[in-house]
Amino acid sequence: MKYLKTYPEKCIGCHTCENVCSQLFFKNENASLSCIRIAEKDNAFDINVCNQCGQCVTVCPTLALTVNAQGVVMLNKSKCIGCMACVAICPTQSMRYQKAMLTPFKCIACGSCATKCPTQALEIVTEG
Repeated sequence: MKYLKTYPEKCIGCHTCENVCSQLFFKNENASLSCIRIAEKDNAFDINVCNQCGQCVTVCPTLALTVNAQGVVMLNKSKCIGCMACVAICPTQSMRYQKAMLTPFKCIACGSCATKCPTQALEIVTEG
């Protein structure tokens, strides 16, 4: 399985990862459009991103969510009806949505954020 591994102890809260993600997928540097979220918590930083658990896949009524050969949960926007069942069931709150958008979005373990992280707090790993 391929996923984005996080090292919160290395995070300095610069939000570079959020900016890289939102710029890549939405052509806009906007943390609310990022698949990764950084939050300050108890003088440390929490990194929230999809762990590719697949629970969202089990509730999708149109089979718009699937798991690819690398173990990454992928969304087919053309099949998605915007019911947001995947957002509701996500145990890590990593399935994102914006009211102005018709479909949710999530991390697909592309690694762009990891390559730009100045402290190596993010890494793409493949296990199993």
